[in-house]
Amino acid sequence: MNITAIKTQVKREGRYSIFVDGQYAFSLSAEALLDARLVPGQELSQVEVTEYKRLSREDKAYNLALAYVARRMRSEGELHDYFRRKQYAPELAEQILEKLRRLNFVDDAEFAQRWVENRRRLKATSTKKLRLELRQKKVSSDIIQHILEEDETDERQLLRELVEKKRKISRYQDDQKLMMYLARQGFNYDDIKAVIGE
Repeated sequence: MNITAIKTQVKREGRYSIFVDGQYAFSLSAEALLDARLVPGQELSQVEVTEYKRLSREDKAYNLALAYVARRMRSEGELHDYFRRKQYAPELAEQILEKLRRLNFVDDAEFAQRWVENRRRLKATSTKKLRLELRQKKVSSDIIQHILEEDETDERQLLRELVEKKRKISRYQDDQKLMMYLARQGFNYDDIKAVIGE
């Protein structure tokens, strides 16, 4: 069996189709192709073709995971959910995860820190709500605790700014409605009462 052609894929930039005896056999990313050192005219056994097809599936899975973490940073828990949805074998999922860890694309502590910073910057988010969001992202309790302890945000000041902003909306002129909204956002009842009392 001979490699008769290696062609750039039209729909998937950076991927190459490998043809064996004139027929499409498998595809590889540019990196995997370089690692495999495949060239037109090279002879392959049936065992090698089967092995390259397995490598092709793993390479494609890794590149999809890489694109997933490139869109925004992800927690390990989110990646495990992603691998389950994609129905990757547990061994393959762990192999991809390990590679992403080595490349620093996955780090739950950094993920949690960035999450807290972004949420604090973009929206008045309570510590309680941040804790819940990070739990939903399946970040470990130890990491959540550590990151939230390091967060120096003055929650009362944050609450004051949010109350001031919400008071500009007519429906939040009513203290009861405003208090209910703030409680849903995870703010402490005593803090809410004190700030509204101000």
